[in-house]
Formats: sequence, structure tokens, C-alpha cells
Amino acid sequence: MSFSPSSSAQAAREAVAGRLRDLRREAGLTITELAGRCGWHYSKTSRIENALTGPSAKDIRRWCAVAQAEDQAQDLIVQSINAESMYREWRHQVRSGLKHLQDGLVQFYRDTEQFRVYTSTVVPGLLQTEGYAAGVLAIAARFHDRPTDDIAEAARARMDRSRVIHEQGHRFVFLLEESVLRYQIGDADAMAAQLGHLLTAGALPAVSLGIIPMAVRERTQWPEETFHIYDDTLASVELVSASVNVTQPSEIALYSKTFERLRSMAVYGAEARALILKAIGALH
Repeated sequence: MSFSPSSSAQAAREAVAGRLRDLRREAGLTITELAGRCGWHYSKTSRIENALTGPSAKDIRRWCAVAQAEDQAQDLIVQSINAESMYREWRHQVRSGLKHLQDGLVQFYRDTEQFRVYTSTVVPGLLQTEGYAAGVLAIAARFHDRPTDDIAEAARARMDRSRVIHEQGHRFVFLLEESVLRYQIGDADAMAAQLGHLLTAGALPAVSLGIIPMAVRERTQWPEETFHIYDDTLASVELVSASVNVTQPSEIALYSKTFERLRSMAVYGAEARALILKAIGALH
């Protein structure tokens, strides 16, 4: 079974919904009866039980009281809060502008000792050139119907954030699917500069750069969503609709296991450089 971050977040929501549904059934109440005693429309009960609406702390307390399970209310409230916090909608993150979003990550990066980054989509932010970053940010801004007037400033802020790879006390392990080298972001010159930068960055003492060849035989792990592991405390996964932050140790362990399986298929050093040079050659 594939370990999907989106299903992980949804599963957390569904676990709360399922437990509330069980409490209602154990109390011998129909959806309509519970709704009536809680003082809301029966459709709200249905939405909560189907994980379409996240219940508030007040909703959970009232539900548990009606089901005569007050002792379970607090645990369910905490579980529900954790489930909802797994999703951080991108529209909330970019509301203050793209540059503000980039600046907010700087201190977090400086506090992290080990970065493990896997990507199947674009070059990781810490390895991006300014031109490539501007291309990535422009695509994101247009997709989310956000202003594009601060893209150049945001790209420069991303470059400032990327300086962490030159600071002592950090270790970086990057894994890129070879296809990432072929997805053209920006014009050919910007892409060539980006690929050239990978050759330089891959030689830094604190950086391990692995490329998973498209021609690898008998993959032991299929391509996954782009994800980052910060030390062993946080896994961040990039989805279309949200950035999912995973903090449960058991789930972070699954990401670490996935990372190692992907890492075992990668090539490094001269072989990785050969793939990058091949991609540069394909631009002309």
C-alpha cells in the first residue's frame, strides 16, 4: 500500500468522525435524534460523521454529553485539533505576499541540522537559482490567483534563505528524480543556469545530491509526492491544495523509510553529474 500524505491527513479526520459515529450508535441514537438533542440540523451530524465538516470543541462536548460519553470528550477534542492542523491551506500562507512567506522560513531552516529532501517535480528551493525560483513562484502565483508584482523580490528572498547550505552545522541530502532535470521552468537560459548550479552545489561538503535515473531497473519505490524531512521532528509534504505537516513519530518514520528506499536507487558523484550534463545538452 502506498503511503500518501493526503490520505494520512484525511484518515486523521475520519478517525474522529468514526469515533463520534460509534458513540452515537452505542447510545442507540439515530442521526436525527442526536441532532435534535444537540440543537442543530441533522445534516450537520451527517457532515461531521462523513468527515466533511470538522467539529468544534463545543460540538464534540455536546455530542459526547448527549451520547453519555463525557469522559471521552477531551481526547476527541485534542485528536480533532491535531487532524485539522495537518492541513495548512496555501491561500492562507500566501495572503501576506510571496516574499513574506519566504522570509518566514529562514529561522526555521537555521534551527534545522539535517535536511532530507525528495522531489519528483521541481528543483528543491534550497538549490534553486534566482531565475528558476522566479519561474516557480510565477507559476504558483498564477495558479492561486495571487498578485505577481513581488515575484522578483520573493525570488531574492529565497536566495537569502538558501544561504543556509553554506553555514556550518547543517547537513543536506537531496534526492531528485531525473525527470526534474527535464521539466523546463522559465526559458532555456534560466534552465541551463539552474542545471549548472546543481553541478556546483552538488560538490559542496555538506551536500549529498542523488539523482534517480529514469532508466533505473526494477524500482523498489515508485515516485512520490515531493517531501522534506527536517531532523526527525517534521515531515512537510507539498500537495496541490495544501502543505501537509506531519509530526507523528510513526508517520515520520514511514517517510524516513520511503526516503531510504528512494535513496538506494539514486546515483551520485560522476554518474549524477553525467545525467545533469545530459539534461543541459538536451536544451540546445
